[in-house]
Amino acid sequence: MNHPPVVEWTEDDQVRTARWRSENGARPPRRIVIADDRTRADEAYRLACEGTALLWRGDFHNARQLLTALARRVDRRPRKAPPSDVTQAFHLHRAAQNQRARVLGMLLVPLDAELAVPLHRAPDVREACARAFGPPQEVAGPPADAPTDTTGTTGTAVLVSLRELLGVIGANEWRRKGVEIPALGGDRIHPHYGVFSPARGEYVDLVAEAPLPGRELAFDIGTGTGVLASVLARRGVRRVIATDQDPRALACARENTARLGVADQVEIVEADLFPAGRAPLVVCNPPWVPAKPTSPVEHAVYDPGNRMLHGFLGGLADHLTPGGEGWLILSDLAEHLGLRPHAELLDAFAEGGLTVLDRLDIAPRHPRAQDAADPLHVARAAEVTSLWRLGAAD
Repeated sequence: MNHPPVVEWTEDDQVRTARWRSENGARPPRRIVIADDRTRADEAYRLACEGTALLWRGDFHNARQLLTALARRVDRRPRKAPPSDVTQAFHLHRAAQNQRARVLGMLLVPLDAELAVPLHRAPDVREACARAFGPPQEVAGPPADAPTDTTGTTGTAVLVSLRELLGVIGANEWRRKGVEIPALGGDRIHPHYGVFSPARGEYVDLVAEAPLPGRELAFDIGTGTGVLASVLARRGVRRVIATDQDPRALACARENTARLGVADQVEIVEADLFPAGRAPLVVCNPPWVPAKPTSPVEHAVYDPGNRMLHGFLGGLADHLTPGGEGWLILSDLAEHLGLRPHAELLDAFAEGGLTVLDRLDIAPRHPRAQDAADPLHVARAAEVTSLWRLGAAD
């Protein structure tokens, strides 16, 4: 078992150690100082910008207020007008997002051996942390290469950024409540932490409305929450093989298909893209933007080099039965951002031995498409999500 890295700091004239946990892939901080209710926001902001992490030992609610104060200071920094070149605007926007996440990620909170937060007025986060990080004994197990904090005064086994912990708490609430899916008759999909939520329902509606080429068998490539596999099963497809290579997605899809009563129709398989064999219908909703993800959930949106898109199109013809269809659900946002020319997509169809049978389009309904203040508004306002019905060329 690969344990998370160990971080070290000095507190009360003693050297302390704990595990470092970051789902976003942030490196362990090189320097950690203690902060509490007396710490001023301006001083905390200065330290965070310099790369010094602040380990919070005060009231939990005050830590949240400090995080809000840090966010205000990050957001009020003078910003230049977005460049007229939309591709440059995208890269600057992503850089600003990453810098914001780095600064706000410098406010840390402790977790004890049970993944509880040993701070005054802290909520019970044990369930949320265990669901996101794994069992406490795996997350907070004793380091093999460093002494643990044996003083008993802090109960610190793991350090995590407060911003990330709040994301874990929020994700657990979404998992409990679920996301209503009109295409499932209003039934809900319950996304797990790190698995992309089908909150944007346009692509689900396309799969619910496209004419089925048959009802015997379908493949759902990169199933995520299992929402598209469940929609196909509810539409009467007798057998759906849904693939993914993320353990969280596989567990999430199994839970959702069981909850929706379609587990007998949907088989969840661990695979990179295709399962073995051929099917009359192969569906894939790959990441839409060819850029580097910075957190687990972003892998459903950002895909460097369009790896999954080209992998799907390159292997589709070999996994279709004669007369079968491949459904590619893809937003053209990357085209409006200048990150993927439309010709590249058409060339990928041709190189994969595919022909376009039809295309169904739908406009976005999410609020950012109407937000003129968004630095990427021009691209978002022009975005269209399409279901490409593809067949094997003769």
